[in-house]
Amino acid sequence: MSSSNPQDDYKIKDTKPQLGERWPHGGVRGGGGWISSDRVTSTYDLVEQMYYLYVRVVKARDLPTNPVTGSCDPYVEVKLGNYKGKTQHFEKKTNPEWNQVFAFAKDKIQSTDLEVFVRDREMVGRDDYLGKVVFDMNEVPTRVPPDSPLAPQWYRLEDRRGESKLKGEVMLAVWMGTQADEAFPEAWHSDAATVHGEGVFSVRSKVYVSPKLWYLRVNVIEAQDVESEDKSQLPQVLVKAQVGNQILKTKLCPTRTANPFWNEDLIFVAAEPFEEQLVLNVENKVAPSKDELVGRISLPLHIFERRLDHRPVHSRWFNLQKFGFGVLEGDRRKEHKFSTRIHLRACLEGGYHVLDESTMYISDQRPTARQLWKQPIGILEVGILSAQGLMPMKNKDGRSSTDAYCVAKYGQKWVRTRTIVQSLNPKWNEQYTWEVYDPCTVITLGVFDNSHLGGNDKPGPDSRIGKVRIRLSTLETDRIYTQSYPLLVLQPSGLKKTGELQLAFRFTCLSLAHMIYLYSRPLLPKMHYLHPFTISQLDNLRYQAMNIVASRLGRAEPPLRKEVVEYMLDVDSHMWSMRRSKANFFRIVSLFSGLIAMSKWLGEVCQWKNPITTILVHILFCILICYPELILPTAFLYMFLIGIWNFRSRPRHPPHMDTKLSWAEAVHPDELNEEFDTFPTSKPQDIVRMRYDRLRSVAGRIQTVVGDMATQGERFQSLLSWRDPRATSIFIVFCLIAAVALYITPFKIVTLLAGLFFLRHPRFRSKMPSAPSSFFRRLPARADSML
Repeated sequence: MSSSNPQDDYKIKDTKPQLGERWPHGGVRGGGGWISSDRVTSTYDLVEQMYYLYVRVVKARDLPTNPVTGSCDPYVEVKLGNYKGKTQHFEKKTNPEWNQVFAFAKDKIQSTDLEVFVRDREMVGRDDYLGKVVFDMNEVPTRVPPDSPLAPQWYRLEDRRGESKLKGEVMLAVWMGTQADEAFPEAWHSDAATVHGEGVFSVRSKVYVSPKLWYLRVNVIEAQDVESEDKSQLPQVLVKAQVGNQILKTKLCPTRTANPFWNEDLIFVAAEPFEEQLVLNVENKVAPSKDELVGRISLPLHIFERRLDHRPVHSRWFNLQKFGFGVLEGDRRKEHKFSTRIHLRACLEGGYHVLDESTMYISDQRPTARQLWKQPIGILEVGILSAQGLMPMKNKDGRSSTDAYCVAKYGQKWVRTRTIVQSLNPKWNEQYTWEVYDPCTVITLGVFDNSHLGGNDKPGPDSRIGKVRIRLSTLETDRIYTQSYPLLVLQPSGLKKTGELQLAFRFTCLSLAHMIYLYSRPLLPKMHYLHPFTISQLDNLRYQAMNIVASRLGRAEPPLRKEVVEYMLDVDSHMWSMRRSKANFFRIVSLFSGLIAMSKWLGEVCQWKNPITTILVHILFCILICYPELILPTAFLYMFLIGIWNFRSRPRHPPHMDTKLSWAEAVHPDELNEEFDTFPTSKPQDIVRMRYDRLRSVAGRIQTVVGDMATQGERFQSLLSWRDPRATSIFIVFCLIAAVALYITPFKIVTLLAGLFFLRHPRFRSKMPSAPSSFFRRLPARADSML
């Protein structure tokens, strides 16, 4: 991965893969078994064709039994050269059904014969041979989707030499196809032949759908007839609400009363199907560190109304189950079981979009309720071609290896490619499609190393290899992009390039007018603006939503593991990082670089560094003073011309991870060590003290800058506050004189004189501060009142 210039190694590179379904010439029978056409289709037009030999083992019948045991435990072994695939075995079954597909990569085929063996599994000794079927590779037909699947046929089993037929038949279908075949995702693959057991399920490609998330709003209004165990005093209560692992509390009622009132909103995240219940506990504050449970109720979430807008929902009273002293006295508990009531207004909010990812990289903005969805404005097609030069992520059998797979996330749809085993240059060539509802969204792709392929009692988490983000609004419509993206990962040891990911993608626009209209619409659904959440609420709800998504996707088969979901959703992007702080500071500095350059140029004009430029500026200034109606048209025309000029040097590639912008190359090792520290910290006390002192020094500088800004603002306030009576007197007399002078003098003359004074020759300038500047600096601020 070395390069003469590391920056070039971190840039996007153009690639020219052979995309589309292109079939070589040949006949259906003989001549290699290929159909005679140069057919090109659009179904899989963003990936390179990969050819596979497919073998579907359907079932067998009339298999002979073992003369000793009187039974048959059959299984099928498919052999092609050095590759062997086996079905599961059935016990005591002469007519088994497997319906399993085997796929052998054509570029690795080293044999001209395909052998299908049927064997009888034995507990002791060698498995018995029941028969075989042999296929000549030159006679295998080709199937091209969307043709119907090839019909399987019955084949009589032959002896070892193929000279005579044996008892029993096996139903098979053998054909040559590509990764576009319907059998491809569920097939056993020859390049994963070393994977056994449960690991077989984790190597297949899958499509996942995020659970449908709702915001549950619980408005706790009041309670009635709350009783305390201590009859001598009234209770002082709060309500604790729980949905799954989410726990929220109302404020403590300020007064001691049997009928407390709160009117507080508690917001939770819930996912369909609703498995958790809303559990409400009414607790009495007996002591500062002791709460007494006085009532409880559990409510299923499906009973709540689903709200699509801001219209209020009906409130309801619920009876609480009695706790505390009533539990000990059985009769009394039954007598007062529902004496306490709680008043709630609860609903499932369908008008919000439940945020489970950062708004900076949001991939979906639709509200929860499907009734509120608009029509899609485009189609995004992504071909995940391959990866090149991946770093070895683990040692297996004494040699370094990587078992890579790719995950892509856009909207509610997640895709996972199959795992290519023990390859540093894996080729996936899988194509996926998403509907696009807003162009200002981001698709995220991540590459991971699969650590769950079997053979390990305690597999670790899947390691991160790298991530790519593509913002759709930066893409030209209907253009195929074929690029190689560097995979960059920050590790405690520093920045590492772990390989390159080759992609092909196309954004197709369905309605240009609708897309342009969306640029004037709010980013999120209207409920986010009519009834907004606080920043702390949004952070907490996003964290809870991410946990729910990770939990539900982790229950799929194969599971999309928590570490993968967290990396894709940038769950730790809000954590403190000295590196990110520096990067954001320099981003702000770069924003003002244009203004700074303009001020420098204006300074040079004022200093007459280039007399011709200064004279031209004088002429332009005089024209604008004489014709002020030209000012705004000139400004907009100037911006139009700048935009047209910049079109020539517009970016040809979508933006990618910028190591310089991220401050990732010059970062100090200790700052990286701090960034990868756990929360709360797990470092020794002396390191924590050193980092705390460093943070104090940085905060001290920020504190000084903020104080200086406050001082300047307070000086403006003190102009008319009579805090300094002499300064205020001078200022108001000046204001009176300026008002009379400006009233008498035409505004054009005043502006012309002010401009000429500002642009005066250096011979008429003084190096000393001007009188207004000196006057302003003498004004008092409130800094002298601070402790």
